[in-house]
Amino acid sequence: MSTRKTTLFYALLIAVASLAVGMVLASRLDLTPASSAQTINVPATNSAPITGPLSADTFRNIAKSVTPSVVNIRTEMKAKSNDLTEFFGGRGTTPDDLFHRFFGNPGQQDDQDQRGGNRRGRPQREPKTSAAGTGFVISKDGFILTNNHVVEDATKIEVYLYGDDETPYTAKVIGRDQLTDSALLELVDKPKGALPEVKFGDSAQMAPGDWVMAIGNPFGYRHTVTVGVVSAVGRAFPVTNGRNNDMIQTDAAINPGNSGGPLLNVRGEVIGMNTAIITNSQTEGNIGIGFAVPINTIHDLLPQLRTGKITRGRIGVSVIAVPREAYQDFGLKERKGAVVAQVPSSGPAAKAGIEPGDVIVEYNGRPIANNDELVKMVVATRPGTSVPVKVLRNRQEKTFNVTVEELDLEAEQQATGGGRRNQEPDTQQPEQQGASGFGLTLENLTSQLSRRLRLPSGQSGAIVTDVDPDGPSAGALRQGDVILSVNGRSVSNASEAQRELQKVQSGHLAQLRVWRGDNETFVPVRKE
Repeated sequence: MSTRKTTLFYALLIAVASLAVGMVLASRLDLTPASSAQTINVPATNSAPITGPLSADTFRNIAKSVTPSVVNIRTEMKAKSNDLTEFFGGRGTTPDDLFHRFFGNPGQQDDQDQRGGNRRGRPQREPKTSAAGTGFVISKDGFILTNNHVVEDATKIEVYLYGDDETPYTAKVIGRDQLTDSALLELVDKPKGALPEVKFGDSAQMAPGDWVMAIGNPFGYRHTVTVGVVSAVGRAFPVTNGRNNDMIQTDAAINPGNSGGPLLNVRGEVIGMNTAIITNSQTEGNIGIGFAVPINTIHDLLPQLRTGKITRGRIGVSVIAVPREAYQDFGLKERKGAVVAQVPSSGPAAKAGIEPGDVIVEYNGRPIANNDELVKMVVATRPGTSVPVKVLRNRQEKTFNVTVEELDLEAEQQATGGGRRNQEPDTQQPEQQGASGFGLTLENLTSQLSRRLRLPSGQSGAIVTDVDPDGPSAGALRQGDVILSVNGRSVSNASEAQRELQKVQSGHLAQLRVWRGDNETFVPVRKE
């Protein structure tokens, strides 16, 4: 072989070897980017009707079949000051955690020494806290579903499999969703062989009275089985400010640590993910009212959870329910639709022309039954889509074309939760007006108070200084609200507001526009 050919041969050999070594290093160091085309094998939903009698072995067989697919999750995170999560049925704890929370940890050094800030000058360690929850395997190759609140802010996630309480397997979050309180994990360290996986049932089939079983790790007692019935379905449960999630309510015992575990039908299929409980002042544990996210809701999100990003739509309105009584005052023939309470000026709805007080009766050609249904339709709409929105305004139908934007939940929560607290009313002009039939006391709005409340320049109105707790305005209006208009008529002071309120007939609505926080809000109040 000539010298030139020999040189070329060895150069090629070195290049191939370098490539091979590079691929090995990348696989060991996780430097190779994940393929965007990679998907998850979503369990099929069994929608066949549930029939047949229960037997003495029914629940025993379900427990035996499904328990191996249920995992214990332990997390570690930076300690938060005044962390009260575990008081509200969130992250689970062990009995030792409960003991330490109330009595400290006898036999250890004081808290200052434990955290490294002692007199000997050891370097201070960052305080950490641990928590526990449950999950269930949905794919043989190591994908696990759990609650978002179980792994949120976790700096370390360890998974313990059934039958092996001593071996922790490291897991990472692939995707999570605050609205459904769901999270998809993947095992980084995987055991030999395929993992046992759950089967999905059809949560839409469940009805009050149906038998269900919960499996989880309450208070650290791993793989605990409890049985109960479905208490209610479609139960609206607040998950964030202004947004609800329809839940399955059950009396199967759910306690801290059950979060993220499966709720099963009598075929042993997952029909929900246990998420929350109602507690009272006497106990933080189960009192027979627990909630599970329907598995159909999570099933539809799994492809997006796998990509790590949930995309939802928003149109930039805050909506409330149509009042049960006097809905005719809006021009409605029946109690359907969603009343627009707020329209932020920078949102799509405001740009299209929708205003507070409008009643949305159709969205994208589909009639609206209630405000919750509208929210579901909007979040399911692809951002960038232009949709017709039909409203009733002053009893007249109007249609606006709204371009749906992508929902930024964090920004939305900051906007809705960042409102200023109501200010104490200014007493420079003590003229007061009582609004008979509404349980209100009103005062004139001063220029100084207008500045404090950040009203738009030149805006006038009447400030609410007192609300009768037993009156019709209780829960609708509050101290510090500024009434801007009554039934479409602007008011500049307390006398004008009182005069317009007097015009409202008993049993009918006063449709008010008020300034609250930093926004104009629509508030309907029925006169006694």
